[in-house]
Formats: sequence, structure tokens, C-alpha cells
Amino acid sequence: MSKLADRSRLFTELQTHGVRLQDASQEHVSRRGGAGPSDHQAITIDGITMMVPVYTQSAWRSPFSVVSGDEGHRLTENTIPMADITFADTPHFYDLQTADGVPYTHIATLHSRDVLATTVLQTCIRYESRRKACKFCSIGQSLQAGRTIAHKSPDQLAEVAKAAVELDGVKHMVMTTGTPATSDRGASVLCESARAIKAAVDLPLQGQCEPPKDPVWYARMKEAGIDSLGMHLEVVTPSLRKTLMPGKAEVGIEEYMQAFRDAVDVFGRGQVSTYILAGLGDTREVILETCQHLIEIGVYPFVVPFVPINGTPLEDHKPPSADFMESILAPLGRRLKLAALRSSDIKAGCGRCGACSTLSEYER
Repeated sequence: MSKLADRSRLFTELQTHGVRLQDASQEHVSRRGGAGPSDHQAITIDGITMMVPVYTQSAWRSPFSVVSGDEGHRLTENTIPMADITFADTPHFYDLQTADGVPYTHIATLHSRDVLATTVLQTCIRYESRRKACKFCSIGQSLQAGRTIAHKSPDQLAEVAKAAVELDGVKHMVMTTGTPATSDRGASVLCESARAIKAAVDLPLQGQCEPPKDPVWYARMKEAGIDSLGMHLEVVTPSLRKTLMPGKAEVGIEEYMQAFRDAVDVFGRGQVSTYILAGLGDTREVILETCQHLIEIGVYPFVVPFVPINGTPLEDHKPPSADFMESILAPLGRRLKLAALRSSDIKAGCGRCGACSTLSEYER
């Protein structure tokens, strides 16, 4: 097996098992709850930075742990040394606050080493209804814990984005949002935010929302300064969608596929992406079949291992095995390479960052 294959396998195992931290001194750029890669920490091995679960139940049982000493940090598997690792430094902009006293960390956070991320609306019509909430979602946890605010204003986002670029060299930014009770499904607040950010700093932006009912919003988002768009399927089998994400499943697969076609017409091939959470019951065959359809449309299918988050109905759900993930990511990586649909060509966002999945490793 090649060194690259060995590394890809190790990274996949780390993202499915998680990593045990020995003490609080090893907690660096990490986050609990909220939207995005929750209960994760950014670590770097062999020059590659990834987000690895550290606060989940599976991580506490993981064979992988970090041993720290005078010479740095080392990853071990069942006490056997595997690799030297480094943690992302706490960014300088984390020390600042807005003029009205809101900490910058409540507005946006660092993901991986050079990606700024924010949830513009920390509330969601899906999450607020127990009957319709996605069973894996923790968007409300950070708000309830007082680590963020419900609505980040365009001016606040612009101020933090400019500081993150100037102080910490941030290269691109992800703006996601909870779904409001409006037909644009979050596209409007993304437009307002993008205009303010682009007026303050030259920073590639990805917007993430559910498909707006009127496709005119794709052109509006593009004109506002959003460079790439994410609309996340998460689960692809219709019956599973109704069980695991009953509210979001009201927007069916076919509606998503039409939305992808409309969005690609505006943003271009490879600049529209979708998250697929492997390990929630979708079979390997169904995921790969869906991904092939997405590739043909021109959408980048960002497949990530499901991570059960504490405090959600699925906190005890077993994460997928490394073998299962590899059986999807290896052939998918080859298909993406063959189709010339590469993560490195995405202008901004989760697929460009790639830290929550080893898919980009298999593209190589």
C-alpha cells in the first residue's frame, strides 16, 4: 500500500473513531454543539489539517489518543506512536469584540486553519418543532449555552471577516443559516451578509441554505457576492429522510435536484455542492448512485462520516466504520477526478476546505 493510501486510511479512521484528548491543555481550536463540525477539533498531520471528533461518546472509546510532552504532541493508537501532530493556534481575532461588546467568537469561528465560518441565523423553523426537527441537528446548543447570538448583523459579520483576514490570514468563508419561515429559506439574509462582507474585505464566500422556492434567488446571491453555494441533502433515501429529518424532508429529492440544476446554471459547474452524511442508514450503493447523478449535474457531493453529537436524539447512534467510508470515498474520489470536479477548484466553502472528510485525499 502506498504512503498516500496509508495516510488516507489513517485519516478516515480518525474521523470515524475520533480521538481521545488526555486533558484540557490539549483543547485548542475546537467547538461543542452548534452548526457545522460540532464536537470536533482541528489537528494537522503530515501537513494536512482535518476536523476530528473529540467530545463525542465514540471519541471517548477511541483507540486513538494524543500524548503531549516537551517535544510536542503525538498521536497514538492503543499506546503505539503513529504520527506527530500539531494543533491549530487560537486565532488573534478571538481576543476582540465589537463596539457594542459582542465577542468576535460569538459572530464567527475558525474552522480548520484558514476558514472562517458563521451561522447567520442561529434559529431554525425545523429545529424549533420537536416533530419536524432533524434528529442529528444541534444548531440551538451553542445559542442556549450563550456562546453565540441569534442573528449576526451584516455589519458584525463584515467587521469580524475583515479582522480574520488581516490578523489570521483567513482564505475563505462559509455562511450557513437556520431556515426562517420565509419562502427564500435563508437566501435573503445571506445576500445582506455577503454584500456587507464583500464591501469590507476581498474574501471568497460560500452561502449555505435550503433551496429557495423561487430560483431567482440564485442570481441574487451571486450578484450579492456569494461565490459558491451549498444546499445540503444530508440523507438521500426518501424514507430515511422522513424519519430522520421530517421537516426538511418536505423539500423532496426531486425538488433538490431541480434546485441544483438551477443553481449550477448561475454559479457554474463545480461551484454548487451538497453535504451527504454517511452512516445514517443510506446504503453505499444509494449514496454512490446519488453522487453520480450529482456529478452529472455539475454538483460536488461532499460525503462526510456522520458524527453523533451529544444532546441530540442520535447521540447514541454508532458512527460509520472506516471500511464503510472507504468503500464510498475511494470510488467517489476516482469519479470526481475523472469528471474534473475537484475540491481544489471550488472557490469557497466546505468542499474547498475538505477538513470534515477525507474525500479530497481520495481525489488524489
